[in-house]
Amino acid sequence: MLPLDPQADPGRRAWVACPKCADAQGCEPCEERRTCSTHWRYLLTNTGSLLHLQCPACTHVWVHESGFGATRSVWNRIVGALPRL
Repeated sequence: MLPLDPQADPGRRAWVACPKCADAQGCEPCEERRTCSTHWRYLLTNTGSLLHLQCPACTHVWVHESGFGATRSVWNRIVGALPRL
């Protein structure tokens, strides 16, 4: 289990399902895509529409392409979201 990122700030949140723990399953507000006081994620950083998130429940870190206000081409959004090896 990873520790919380030093930039994790409860004041910067995002409501995106965690791809690792799926802790929001069965939560009515989350299933209706509304904000939930329990199942939020730390928004560590963002580059345009590309969000860097951390789950407070399992501390998993991932990148999420929101598509909101995207300024990159579709190809750059796909390539930019891929993990670097």
